[in-house]
Amino acid sequence: MGNTDGSDWLRLVVGLVIVLAFSQFNALFLVWLERKVAGHIQLRPGPKEVGPFGILQTIVDGIKLVGKELISPAATDRKLFPIAPVLVFMPVLVGFLVLPFSPELIIRDMNVGVLLIFAFSTFSVLAILAGGWASNNKYALLGAVRSVAQNVAYEIPLLLAVMSVVLMVNSLQFSQIVEAQSRVWFIFLQPVAGIIFLICATAETNRAPFDIPEAESELVAGFHTEYSGMRFGLFFLAEYTNMFIVCAVATSLFFGGWNGPFGFSLGIPGIIWFLLKTYVLIFVIMWVRWTFPRLRFDQLMNFSWKVMIPISLVNLMATAIVLKLV
Repeated sequence: MGNTDGSDWLRLVVGLVIVLAFSQFNALFLVWLERKVAGHIQLRPGPKEVGPFGILQTIVDGIKLVGKELISPAATDRKLFPIAPVLVFMPVLVGFLVLPFSPELIIRDMNVGVLLIFAFSTFSVLAILAGGWASNNKYALLGAVRSVAQNVAYEIPLLLAVMSVVLMVNSLQFSQIVEAQSRVWFIFLQPVAGIIFLICATAETNRAPFDIPEAESELVAGFHTEYSGMRFGLFFLAEYTNMFIVCAVATSLFFGGWNGPFGFSLGIPGIIWFLLKTYVLIFVIMWVRWTFPRLRFDQLMNFSWKVMIPISLVNLMATAIVLKLV
């Protein structure tokens, strides 16, 4: 895991500054991209007036959001209500600590990197529950409870899918997992696990058709109904940053990370391969959102417990048997 001398601390501080700047830029870009994807899928142009191709629209919206008043309803929990948005966003930043953008660009190449990301992801669920409870609003509380139930249900097949890859590499270190895919990406060896991971990642980030916790037609806006200004903005920022994290993890586990296809880099730097594959997966998640209708809550839970978990268990057992025989 490396030493902790002055240069190591400097690397962590510089990495944190870069991560904070990147997360802001990434959120602005993804909001613009989602509007464009939604517009083209629904045969409408999307933003196009502010800046070329409407690219400055999200910056204007961000400025408006920063300028809005922070309103705290009288019945809210005065201590927990303002803390919840910060608690949602902070664990998401930890994921950048171990992501392998390239062989030279890893802030901390930990031997438990995979475990670290999934351990901290649970804090976001607790923060959402805290925000819904502190709001003292029945719609917010229902959204928070739904979010907890959904995340518990879909974390199980998600982790089982990841375990299939961990068994093959015998390591929880991202760099070793990526290096093991220098010739063949694991999506070709573990297609079932890869598909399960992407479906569960979509559910974990509360994206449609799994956006039950913030279903506007039922719960107004779910767990962040009572939030305004940058408190709402932090929930929004955490969602898009979390979407980048899960797609980056999928890229590292199943799509070769910084490696080009079948060992051919084609002269393209590793970080470009990594970001290209990550944003392609993000585009797929957006495509799914604007294509499929929202599920009912009972359908959502049944799909996890009755379909995803049994399939992921069978896939994990099959992986273990094949590795034992080979």
